[in-house]
This record gives sequence, C-alpha cells and structure tokens, in this order.
Amino acid sequence: MRFIISLLLTGLVIAVASFIVPGAHVDGFGWAIITGLVIGLVNAVVGGILRLFTFPLNWLTFGLVSFIITVLMIMLSDSVMGSKFDVDGFWTAALFAIVVAVIEMFLGRLAGTKE
Repeated sequence: MRFIISLLLTGLVIAVASFIVPGAHVDGFGWAIITGLVIGLVNAVVGGILRLFTFPLNWLTFGLVSFIITVLMIMLSDSVMGSKFDVDGFWTAALFAIVVAVIEMFLGRLAGTKE
C-alpha cells in the first residue's frame, strides 16, 4: 500500500513540476507516474554506476557532480520515454530536477518521518 501511495505522489510531483517548468511536458497523469518510475529506475541503475565511478570528483566538488548526473538521467529518461515526456535541454532538465526536489522536500515535511 505504501508503494502505491509513493507511486501516486511521485506522479503528482512529476505532473506539477512539468506544469511549473517551461519546456518540460508530460502527456497526462498516467504518463507522469510511468515517467517517475523510469527516472527512478534509470537514476538507480545508470546513475548509481556513474556515481560510483565519479566518487572522487563528486567528493571534490561537494556533490555537484551528483546533481549533474541526476540532470543527465532526466535527459536519458526523456530519450527513453519518447514523446510522452519531453525536456527541451540541459538547463530545462536542471530546473526540472530542482523543482522536483523542492516539491518532494515540501511533501516530505508535510508527511513527516515515521520512525
């Protein structure tokens, strides 16, 4: 049940972020849920491998490389999803990543943490 709620909230976050960020577009709420799954999967698999190889550089730049990898994973998800999820370029994907992070942080604060 928790997974379904998390999945719906991720879809909501992706849909709201695509509404806020000019140049980002998702074809409906169902595709926003699928986009959230694709971004999470790509970020976990490919992003995890990239973060492993770039750890020293990430450490030297205080995490900036990790943010750049996240932006590149959003752009890769754009390529995987075809016309159902579109971002116009690197800076649009960067703004999209920031907006998604801020919305998720806000929702996390509202929900609180369960210990």
